[in-house]
Amino acid sequence: MNDYIIKCENLGFTYSENIEGETSAAEEIPALKNITLGIKRGEYLAVLGHNGSGKSTLAKLLNMILTPTVGKIYIDGVDITAEDFTEDDVFAIRRKIGMVFQNPDNQLVATVVEEDVAFGPENLGLPREEIRRRVNSSLALVGMQNYMRHAPHKLSGGQKQRVAIAGIIAMKPEVIIFDESTAMLDPLGRREVIEIMERLNREEGITVINITHYMEEAARADRVVVINDGELALDGTPKKVFSKVARLHSMGLEAPQGNELVLLLRDAGCRIDGDSLTEEECVETLYNFISKEKTI
Repeated sequence: MNDYIIKCENLGFTYSENIEGETSAAEEIPALKNITLGIKRGEYLAVLGHNGSGKSTLAKLLNMILTPTVGKIYIDGVDITAEDFTEDDVFAIRRKIGMVFQNPDNQLVATVVEEDVAFGPENLGLPREEIRRRVNSSLALVGMQNYMRHAPHKLSGGQKQRVAIAGIIAMKPEVIIFDESTAMLDPLGRREVIEIMERLNREEGITVINITHYMEEAARADRVVVINDGELALDGTPKKVFSKVARLHSMGLEAPQGNELVLLLRDAGCRIDGDSLTEEECVETLYNFISKEKTI
């Protein structure tokens, strides 16, 4: 079995933008350059980058919303950039990869929650009994089973996003890409969605790709990649990536707040040991430091 569900080789994408003048011309704007990246089955990957870095372009390439200008993309061993790749092949691959967008209102299509979740499985031509089973299990998985007959427009932002996620889960994809799916949510809604991401990954075995600008979210992933000006700048565990604070700052990014705080205290002369990538780790690190100081 191929360990990689997704592989990108020397991937590049260039937007063409028309320029008005005496003659019509198109300016080529490179969004991604020479991206080589492998994503393993069951991996929980976070993708970081400043606005305009190319991270959302990567998501659209992986979901075949866009076609690469150069390079190769393999999904489950299939070259989706091959010349003989057909519309039927596109449909088959899209069943493997689901995508949750930033604004849930753009992804909800029905006037009743259960009908919205059923929309995808219905388009797959599944039997009614199987659709019912998938709707029930998907809504239960995201904690929205009690809202199945509610109108989506009356739900909170976090609840709408959970319904959108349920609609993707009902399609049974092997990979779910979250393209800044928490950006428009309040802290409670963000926490709810992150908990669902983690549960889908750890309990359901789904490969999760979280494209985000929240460092604390990225710190919870198995692996972090940073895209800067269209190029792959960093790739490694959260501990490895967020240890390069100066490099992150040079790209307009920060480390998680807890990590930044502990580093500032160390620079000020405090002898603090331990990691502080997540809020929980930061609290534990500071507690251990204070406890140690009290015994001196």
